Amino acid sequence: MAEMSVIWLRVAAALYSLGLLHAILTLVRRREHLFRVALGAFSMGSIFHFVSIVEEGIVNNRCPITNFYETLSMCAFLVVVVYLFVHWRYKLESLSVFIFPLVFVAVLVATMGNPVSAWSSPIVRTTWLTVHIVLVLLGIAALLLTAVASVLYLFQERELKAKKPRKFYYRLPALGTLDDLISKSMASGFVLMTLGVIAGSTWAFIELKTDWIGQPKIAISFFTWGIYMVLVFLRTTAGWRGRKAAIMTVTVFGFSALTWAAHARLGAMLLK
Repeated sequence: MAEMSVIWLRVAAALYSLGLLHAILTLVRRREHLFRVALGAFSMGSIFHFVSIVEEGIVNNRCPITNFYETLSMCAFLVVVVYLFVHWRYKLESLSVFIFPLVFVAVLVATMGNPVSAWSSPIVRTTWLTVHIVLVLLGIAALLLTAVASVLYLFQERELKAKKPRKFYYRLPALGTLDDLISKSMASGFVLMTLGVIAGSTWAFIELKTDWIGQPKIAISFFTWGIYMVLVFLRTTAGWRGRKAAIMTVTVFGFSALTWAAHARLGAMLLK
């Protein structure tokens, strides 16, 4: 990508990050007081994003969709345009919890099409990788708690329908308590996983240059994060509760186990 195009795209990513902050605060605290600020920054980011795409097209005299990073940038911009139109037309603020993180991460990855210099020191390299792994593992731990609570929810629901619950049923928390635990642990896990993906993609970009995107463990991490985001969206926007949410939570945890396995191998790099 052209140098100025990347600069404009990074400015857009910085503005989009307020949208990510809004989504995090909404999930953790269930408050949306930052939405207007985030929407304003999101709209301003779309302008810089558009300038980046135009700049790239003019410099290379072609439509900027010839490689992965350019295509991702274009897709993210189209998502932004569609979202802004939908919000203007229907005022669906709840979609922001899903759209804002998706656009920010997509644009952040799109800015990584140009190789950068190596790490300033081995200590910074190791510390950054450690932070990434810790964040991902904490996210998986929160998801494990969510999955356990979901399994208990399914068991308790089945016992209630049986009308003759076993003794173990009376030792379980109430369905409302389990549902609240699922919501809080799921939100915390998604926040941790999102920060882990951001830290990990940045580390891989510096470490592996433009070849980082083709690494299987990176692809697994993004795929797991994407499924996790869908779960959060269905929970917060579509109103999924009970059995549907519990079953999908267990499914997401299965994919997260693959991410953990991939990072178990990655953790060995700390010893190099």
